[in-house]
Amino acid sequence: MAAPYSQDLRDRVLAAHDRGMKTKPIADTFEVSCSWVRRVKQRQRETGETVPRRMGCPVVWKIDRARLAEVVRAQPDATLEEIRARLGIVCSRSAICMALKELGLTFKKKRSTPQNRTARMWFSAVTNGGRSPARSMQDV
Repeated sequence: MAAPYSQDLRDRVLAAHDRGMKTKPIADTFEVSCSWVRRVKQRQRETGETVPRRMGCPVVWKIDRARLAEVVRAQPDATLEEIRARLGIVCSRSAICMALKELGLTFKKKRSTPQNRTARMWFSAVTNGGRSPARSMQDV
């Protein structure tokens, strides 16, 4: 992922603007785009901010992690829909899934029956859709 431009570069671009340079020469001098220079100037003018904003989507947690862990402990085999209903909040199933991953909880359950102990049967001579070469069409 790309990183935001440094604060030093932002300060130099704004200082050049304060000295009276136009947008295009500033962009050429510092090898950045004209649109970025305009956005930096606009943000300083409108909000007074010069620092880069946080990249990525905003992190808003609708799901109380402690309550989620409680609900899962009460019924570990509940589906995401059931968990959402028990939490009583409006959020997506993917948000619940991500919260469960952060808590280290998964949906992978232990088998209720023992594993099959029989060995896999594999005929190395099997060809043509599973027929053994020993069998011919007359045998069928």
